[in-house]
Amino acid sequence: MDSLQGLEAQPISNVLWVHVDCVRANDYNPNSVAGPEMRLLYTSIKADGYTQPVVTVKGELDGTYVIVDGFHRYTIMRTYKDIFDRTDGLLPIVVIDKPLADRMASTIRHNRARGKHSIGGMTTIVYGMLTEGISDETICNELGMEPEELVRLKHVSGFSKLFKDVEYKKAWETEKQINYRKNWVES
Repeated sequence: MDSLQGLEAQPISNVLWVHVDCVRANDYNPNSVAGPEMRLLYTSIKADGYTQPVVTVKGELDGTYVIVDGFHRYTIMRTYKDIFDRTDGLLPIVVIDKPLADRMASTIRHNRARGKHSIGGMTTIVYGMLTEGISDETICNELGMEPEELVRLKHVSGFSKLFKDVEYKKAWETEKQINYRKNWVES
């Protein structure tokens, strides 16, 4: 019989808020996140809050909680005072009970299950945001993109074809973007 049967047995049903000082990194996670993605994670937590708890196990020697998955969410709280202050330093965690080898496997499963964003999917999202009048700067900030990446996605999406008879500029804008910018400046 599966030991995780029933809602009450699911770790997500038992989220705890513990002080970040009671949580520590494991010493086996091979995952690393580049600077732009860490800034995007900060933006995500700042804009949306903590939407996923950090997965931990109870430390056997010192009683702290050892991270299985969520090291970067933990790092954001330890790095950014505004994020720390929002919850008075309390981090949402769930606790699983697994031996070390199983925890290591869980860490890798969590890391690899995240997947990657396809160019097609990103293109659709960017095109939709552009046609809704969202500024290039806002798109870059909200999606953690560099301006050059946005220009490439505009080209791939066919968005640039709308400007085939227009002199090239560093940033193409839709009519909605121009109106939004005008209204924002006037207000």
